[in-house]
Amino acid sequence: MKFITTLKIFSALMVGVVAQANAASQYPDKPITFILPSSPGGGGDMVGRLIGEGLSKRLGQPVIIENNAGASGTIAIAKLSRAEPDGYTIGLGTMTSTTLAPIVYPKLAYDPVKDLTTIAGIGTSPIVLMVRNDLPVSNLQEFLDYAKKSPNPVQYGSWGVGSTGNFCAEVLSQKTGIKLSHVPYQGTAPVLNAMLSGEIKVAWLDMATGTTAARTGKIHPVALCTRPTPEFPKVGTYQQQGVDFDQWTGWAMFAPPKLPKPILDKLANAVRETIEDPKISSRLLTWGITAEFIPGEKRNADNAKDITAWRKIAHDAGMKFN
Repeated sequence: MKFITTLKIFSALMVGVVAQANAASQYPDKPITFILPSSPGGGGDMVGRLIGEGLSKRLGQPVIIENNAGASGTIAIAKLSRAEPDGYTIGLGTMTSTTLAPIVYPKLAYDPVKDLTTIAGIGTSPIVLMVRNDLPVSNLQEFLDYAKKSPNPVQYGSWGVGSTGNFCAEVLSQKTGIKLSHVPYQGTAPVLNAMLSGEIKVAWLDMATGTTAARTGKIHPVALCTRPTPEFPKVGTYQQQGVDFDQWTGWAMFAPPKLPKPILDKLANAVRETIEDPKISSRLLTWGITAEFIPGEKRNADNAKDITAWRKIAHDAGMKFN
């Protein structure tokens, strides 16, 4: 009797394995949904649509963009973590939604290290401190002098509480003693619109949005949080301008947990081919993103370390979250 029961269990497992193998061999045979943690027109939307076009070409299926802005991108990633692990729902992850979120939201609905499949890291990108041209500053020291002389905390915008922009601003405040007042928006596009209208004069933006902002002629960059970028060759990083801070920031792609390895491998190969396409990598570079394929397992392990590092940054900066 035990032998028969064991045989039935083994047979059921084998049926599941064969079915999974067949699904992987036929993948993809229908459109793929690509969830973006950004509003239309924002940096994440721009990057996601470019990557989506490349994936569609290489996978031979339409890639349907689904924007899910809000709560610093966590709404999108939470939805992704609950999707079926069949390769037909993938997502773009930012530092905000997949590294900083566990620090900001103690009751976060997902663990970015355990509850997602990391497909690959796709590029590194700094966060840029932008100011309107009617603000009399051209570099970080002049901005610090302006902030110290201001009778009130300087208002700045970012794409949400706990966003990488929010962190980069508060790190600067903690390390220099300047007083800042955060104005959070639902995405980077609304931040840019607020700057263009004069609602705010200072913002920390992702590079994709920042380069767009600079081209308006009304806004200019004064400092880079983390790494330098060829797109703004004359703009120094915090560290280059006298503030001791350097931490990795970038983009990655994810899928739901327990994605079958054959499907993961197909997606990862398509991502690699996409970002290594000279036309796509050069376009990313115009947005300040240096294309860099990082295998999913490595990026996931690095992310666990990054969460620990940024948690200490939040503690040292005295950042409080509700």
